[in-house]
Amino acid sequence: MRKTIGILAHVDAGKTTFSERVLYHTQAIRKIGRVDHQDAFLDSHSLEKQRGITIFSGLASFLMDGDTYYWLDTPGHVDFSTEMERALSVMDYAVLIISCAEGVQSHTETVWQLLKQYGVPVFVFLNKLDRAGADPERVIREMKNRLSHDLLDLRYFQTNSRFSDEEAEAIAERDEKLLERLFSDGLDENMWLSSLSEQVAARQAFPVMAGVALEGQGIPEFLSVLSRLTYTDRKSDDVFSARCYQVRHDPAGQRIAFLKLLSGTLHVKDMLPDGQKVNELRIYHGDKYRPADVAFAGDIVGIPGLEGVRPGDMVGAGEPVRFRTEPMMAADVLWDEKSVPAFRMMQALRILEDEEPTLTVTETAGHIAVRVMGRIQLEVLKTLLQERFGFAVTFGPTHVLYRETIAAPSIGVGHYEPLRHYAECHVRLVPTAPGSGVTFRSLCHVDVLNLNWQRLIAGHVSEKRHKGVLTGAPLTDVEVQLLTGRAHLKHTEGGDFRQATYRAIRNALMYAESVLLEPVAGFALRAPADMYGSLTGALSRLQADVDVPEYEDDSVILRGECPYAVFAPWQEDFLSLTHGRGALRVWMSRYAPCHDQSAIVEASGYNPCADDTPDSVFCSHGAGFNVPWNEVRAYMHMSHEEFL
Repeated sequence: MRKTIGILAHVDAGKTTFSERVLYHTQAIRKIGRVDHQDAFLDSHSLEKQRGITIFSGLASFLMDGDTYYWLDTPGHVDFSTEMERALSVMDYAVLIISCAEGVQSHTETVWQLLKQYGVPVFVFLNKLDRAGADPERVIREMKNRLSHDLLDLRYFQTNSRFSDEEAEAIAERDEKLLERLFSDGLDENMWLSSLSEQVAARQAFPVMAGVALEGQGIPEFLSVLSRLTYTDRKSDDVFSARCYQVRHDPAGQRIAFLKLLSGTLHVKDMLPDGQKVNELRIYHGDKYRPADVAFAGDIVGIPGLEGVRPGDMVGAGEPVRFRTEPMMAADVLWDEKSVPAFRMMQALRILEDEEPTLTVTETAGHIAVRVMGRIQLEVLKTLLQERFGFAVTFGPTHVLYRETIAAPSIGVGHYEPLRHYAECHVRLVPTAPGSGVTFRSLCHVDVLNLNWQRLIAGHVSEKRHKGVLTGAPLTDVEVQLLTGRAHLKHTEGGDFRQATYRAIRNALMYAESVLLEPVAGFALRAPADMYGSLTGALSRLQADVDVPEYEDDSVILRGECPYAVFAPWQEDFLSLTHGRGALRVWMSRYAPCHDQSAIVEASGYNPCADDTPDSVFCSHGAGFNVPWNEVRAYMHMSHEEFL
């Protein structure tokens, strides 16, 4: 069997140290590295060595008990949660490391929720049993309260290779057949193991084990349990399908797409469904790799030169993954444009965006901006631009990422007719449900506009990130309805409808009642109960929407939502307010109409006509001429009156 095991943790829980011991014990590495010695096998990038944290997902492979394992290390810092989530999409099982000293931390809960959303079975390893203040009993109670009641303490089985009475009963409670056998024939170890492995795979039970990764204590026993309780059932004789979870560029600048084969096989020289040929297959182990002639279902391979495939995409049958973690902030890139032209800076940033899609690099009116999760990610981005491209940059202050939508339907027209070109497009924009993005629907009969042209228009709607007209923020929650259009038998080319479609959408936005949307953060905080009054007072001043408080032991738990623009600066205040005794988890919840839209629009100084044009181009006496957006309807060759 081929098994992909991901390893996750809150930063500093000992995840990298745990991985080093696992790889050494399975003879995948000859020497045990350490984070503080800057020689950890999977934290090989210079940035990871300098900072002592995992920044990029690392991959190792080894054999154990006749099975092939792909060990997928992920970042533990919240700023690199997007990298961690992409790795989740290809995991068969996950190992969550929790420090026995610190217990469940804010990011631990975030990781747990993502594991739940992706349906990944989880093993828990309680690390740092030797630390002062380590209390595994307390941490297990805490996990059951904050993560899941289905956590199953297997520390006795881990140490003794047989179930204690308590463990056996806990397993049988989830399986009626076992429960009957327990009281009649007694414990059959193999039956209990078989049932437990099924419960783990179905996320009905989450085994908990413990040890000291730095000393190797508990690691061999943990691996034995992992081997016995995990299985996969991928079919190499089925139709080929694979999922991309990562893109990297090797030292020579060659693009490498990392794919997990979900079914079927893949040979060198095979043609992929999109027409690209596989010229090389690589099995990676840290920074190094070995070539392979064929990959089977369950394998993870790097394919050099594969273009157009992005993280989350499916190659072959299957639906792409829509990742949930997304930045709520952006920052302008600042650099000396005399030494580095803007187009070269954009080229470099596009390469980094290829590897980290959530950067979503934008260029507006000569300003380049990137989306980020936090300050540490900006520092890493700054170093990457210097090391890989030789570009010295700084960043402006981070600002909240807004979006725009419309409050009511609006019709727009676009015409593109310079000499020997022709296309006309009439669209209606209709507001849709929150989170639906930009969608397309045709109301135009094929007798009016050929189906091929309509499909081309649909492609032009989806290929671009359309901007709103208030601040230039991305347009969302809008359906673009094609009302009518016209092509010329001789002069129309594909690019003509691109121009007409873009202009029609922009034209409709100029007439629309636009709405600025701001990100709303969801939050969950835990603090000593005696701080309830001061916390609710602070949240009230932020105009946060807070749920009914929950009490657990001597702590109070507050959950709610708050506009991220005001909540983001308060996160640092929270740490000082609770004197470091509180825990705060924050996530992107939704977008909602902005409370101070007029002030933000005025401050942006955005000119919608200077960006994507809402004007149209017509032809007269053999020459094209521009018609302003508010006059174009009088020049149109077709009518959309029936849709009014």
